[in-house]
Amino acid sequence: MGGGIGLLVALPLAGAVVLLLAGRRSDRWGHLLGCVTALASFGVAVALFVGMLGRADDDRAVHETLFSWVPVAGLQVDFGLQLDQLSMCFALLITGVGSLIHVYSVGYMRDDQDRRRFFAYLNLFLAAMLLLVLSDNYLGLYVGWEGVGLASYLLIGFWHHKPSAAAAAKKAFVVNRVGDMGLAVALMIMFATFGTVSYSGVFAGVGQAQEATVTVLGLVLLLAACGKSAQVPLQSWLGDAMEGPTPVSALIHAATMVTAGVYLITRSNAIFDLAPTARVAVVVVGAVTLLFGAIIGCAKDDIKKVLAASTMSQIGYMVLAAGLGPAGYAFAIMHLLAHGFFKAGLFLGAGSVMHAMDDEVNMRRYGGLRTLMPITFATFGFGYLALIGIPPFAGFFSKDKIIEAAFGAGGVEGWILGIVTVLGAGITAFYMTRVMLMTFFGDRRWAGAAEPPRRSAGSTPATERPEGGPPHPHEAPGVMTWPMMIIALGSIGSGFLLAYGGALQNWLEPVVGEHHDELPMPVWAITAITLVVVLAGVGVAYRRYAGVSIPETAPEPVTALTAAARRDLYGDALNEAVFMRPGDRLTRGLVVVDERGVDGAVSGVAAGVAGASTRIRKLQNGFVRTYATYVFLGAAAAVAMLALVR
Repeated sequence: MGGGIGLLVALPLAGAVVLLLAGRRSDRWGHLLGCVTALASFGVAVALFVGMLGRADDDRAVHETLFSWVPVAGLQVDFGLQLDQLSMCFALLITGVGSLIHVYSVGYMRDDQDRRRFFAYLNLFLAAMLLLVLSDNYLGLYVGWEGVGLASYLLIGFWHHKPSAAAAAKKAFVVNRVGDMGLAVALMIMFATFGTVSYSGVFAGVGQAQEATVTVLGLVLLLAACGKSAQVPLQSWLGDAMEGPTPVSALIHAATMVTAGVYLITRSNAIFDLAPTARVAVVVVGAVTLLFGAIIGCAKDDIKKVLAASTMSQIGYMVLAAGLGPAGYAFAIMHLLAHGFFKAGLFLGAGSVMHAMDDEVNMRRYGGLRTLMPITFATFGFGYLALIGIPPFAGFFSKDKIIEAAFGAGGVEGWILGIVTVLGAGITAFYMTRVMLMTFFGDRRWAGAAEPPRRSAGSTPATERPEGGPPHPHEAPGVMTWPMMIIALGSIGSGFLLAYGGALQNWLEPVVGEHHDELPMPVWAITAITLVVVLAGVGVAYRRYAGVSIPETAPEPVTALTAAARRDLYGDALNEAVFMRPGDRLTRGLVVVDERGVDGAVSGVAAGVAGASTRIRKLQNGFVRTYATYVFLGAAAAVAMLALVR
């Protein structure tokens, strides 16, 4: 595989194949192989990145054709890989953060008897996501797209003995199939319109296509993005996906699955640039989702579901930015990369807390953990500050750029989008401050909290105490805390490095183009307004949750909005009412039509033939006198016909 691009995919894929085929024989070393293949892929990515830096801007894209894949008349598709500035960003994120999550999982899954299988699925996830972002055509992207869907199903339902985990995996799979139909239809449109599914062929021909065709193409690609990136109206699977092991949540939310939709829109920028209606739809979906997720996050007590709602909201920011076209593509990727660090850190921190609290996820049963888990508190705190956008942490640079781009859209639209993004930042500050206060500050609210805590750096709760006894919070072992600390460094510095001197914008310019908008006010004014709103959100949360008694059971909602937020703004109820029940009735109706119509007609013909044959065969009775009578009657009929003819 000349050039080494294929190794990025081949290494984790080989790890997955070996671990799945080896079975129980790899129980003792399977986790090590999983980590080694992920780290080796990251090493290849770094080497390719260094090599890319040594070339001119317009000569950095590298292609590899591995073999002829679809050699049929009218459609020629090679299995090719493409490494350019955009896919390089994703390759580094997927392999870098993914490798740290692999290492963290060694400690988190230490006592799971199927740990080897877990690492096989993690490797499969990396390989599928890398194929998705490295393919040089939409068909290869589709294979990676479906591979990510399969891996997510396997990982979300890894503890399938739990009915809730099995149901969550099935839900994620089914909801994503709806989005995947959008990508499948897009492939059909591309082949019918351009005769090819390669990026180069589609982008070269899109300028000559009819605007209606390009608009439909953009809309079905948006549908696909909504499924993978959990955007309204296909967001309902994301919260349930928290039933999987916490490292899975970190991998899905930070480095792999939910970023696929943002990649698809950004990679397809040539299509969306010529489809203004589709771009408006992208912006609307992003704006609605960023508020949708933020409101849900305010009402959840499950720490992982709060972070899941936060992911939905932050991906909404990225989708909105991508919908702004050349003014926002680079900022969408900037926030995606920064989010990869701080969201991974937040999920791994949540996993560390759960590890110490016997898998308890209800924040109302936490409290006061900062002194017992200082490393987790610090790393989680860095992720918190980065997410709400406090300078100089990563989110301050990346999310503020999206807010500026929103205001820069111009006119009434720009003001509406700017206000929505600033409001989302304030709500984010509120619910994430709530998480910090309920988890790490205040009174200790877990069972047996009055007892002196037993601190152990290397033992799981199950080995520390009798089964069913109260938890004894302690810091996670080093194999878990070291990845958390490394990721925390990314939460601190990644935003500045990406934004300094327009570094990422210049890097991505050959792929997504360049654009500058006129802002309705100075940048410092937008920054100041955003920080004031963020600090107001922090202040409201502090006033409401700091120094007060947190009841173990959530009080009854006092507003309809709170009640709706606790039920995910009725997303599941809407899907059930609009899609599931009508679909169920339609299916039942089709069954009736099939049974009584199609099957009835076929059965009726068969019954008629059978009845007729039963009656006709009575004519064959074996008596000579009967046959002689038939001959006589036949002859008489023939003579009568001849007489009539004359």
